[in-house]
Amino acid sequence: MSTKHEKILQYIESLPVGDKISVRQIAKEMHVSEGTAYRAIKEAENRRLVSSIERVGTIRIEKKKKENIERLTFAEIVNIVDGQVLGGKDGLHKTLGKFVIGAMQLEDMMRYTDAGSLLIVGNRFKAHENALKAGAAVLITGGFDTTEENKKLADDLQLPIISSSYDTFTVATMINRAIYDQLIKKDILLIEDIYVPIEETDSLKTTSTIADFHKLNLQTSHGAFPIVTASNKLVGMISVKDVIGRDENETVDKVMTKNPISGSMKTSVASAGHRMIWEGIDLLPIVNDDGVLQGIISRQDVLKALQHAQRQPQHGETIDDLVKSEMKVMGEEDVIVEFTVTPQMTNQYGAISYGAFTTLLSEVGSFALKRRKRGDAVAENMTIYFIKPIQMESVLTVVPHILDMSRKFVKMDFDIYSESVLVGKAMMMFQLLER
Repeated sequence: MSTKHEKILQYIESLPVGDKISVRQIAKEMHVSEGTAYRAIKEAENRRLVSSIERVGTIRIEKKKKENIERLTFAEIVNIVDGQVLGGKDGLHKTLGKFVIGAMQLEDMMRYTDAGSLLIVGNRFKAHENALKAGAAVLITGGFDTTEENKKLADDLQLPIISSSYDTFTVATMINRAIYDQLIKKDILLIEDIYVPIEETDSLKTTSTIADFHKLNLQTSHGAFPIVTASNKLVGMISVKDVIGRDENETVDKVMTKNPISGSMKTSVASAGHRMIWEGIDLLPIVNDDGVLQGIISRQDVLKALQHAQRQPQHGETIDDLVKSEMKVMGEEDVIVEFTVTPQMTNQYGAISYGAFTTLLSEVGSFALKRRKRGDAVAENMTIYFIKPIQMESVLTVVPHILDMSRKFVKMDFDIYSESVLVGKAMMMFQLLER
């Protein structure tokens, strides 16, 4: 059974793209309090179903698919550049295909401006008009206005004219950064990308018996199941080890693990996998904000997803990607890594940043373990010693040494050299991910 919160979100998602919504309207339509409506609208904004703009209101926008996530809506552009909408409010839900900087003659500008694009230009009224007629939206920089005729044309064509107080270079940089951030998000797998919906998963009620557990266990071969109430709220988990030696007629709520660890749709797959390994659990139930069971993921689901993600082409570069790109593995038997410190990896003093240094050591350690055929590993803790400052453009040699290795943990020591001089040492503990 869906909660009020979920019903409101489903209602918002069913609205046509471009519709305006308000707290009062939702509260009246769905027979809920304004507080409940407000929280649901905020959640819809987080899910990128709507966008709220000052002096315009909240607009239903197109929910972008993973493969198309880098296409921003004009409503999102308004928020990115702290803009004001001068006209064409009904077109704010449309998506941006590309943006064109109008720093050229009018005729040349129009050659690059077509339907779905955004022309970034100053107070050139004729350029505003021509762009709208070509099917493009307009972003006016410097806080300038446009003519009343252009505003009316924008309303008629449902193409936004946005004014921002920032200069052309700044707004282009802000939009570029937003698109770049979306590309990075596109590469990050979330639970919502891999979870098995509850319709395809079996669960037990609090009133179910241990006999019901055995029956379900035989049907599915799963070793554990979530326990839910009549309203489908997660209250526990039960596994094979919980029922050993128990009476078949005993109810599962007597033997279940109460208050189980759970995840949400927006939890990253990497974070969920790390937690499952750390807590020693094979199944992770996925719940919504109200604790209602949505689905489940297994440790195998997580490992398969991470292995698949590693084979995908990368678009937006994170600091991890930058560090990996500078690593060169030199050793054949024993791993020795050569690494160049680039300007992006330095702190305000021009020395390698703590974040880049720890990422480097973590990557080198993981690579050394893979070379030993020990699979994937997660760095649990580390101790680092900077013996000498490591300056920008230094070429480092990182030599890892495995000190101790068990079935689940590895202790590793690192020596870091620059021009044959020892500049740093580190000790790290890795937890091995079971295959």
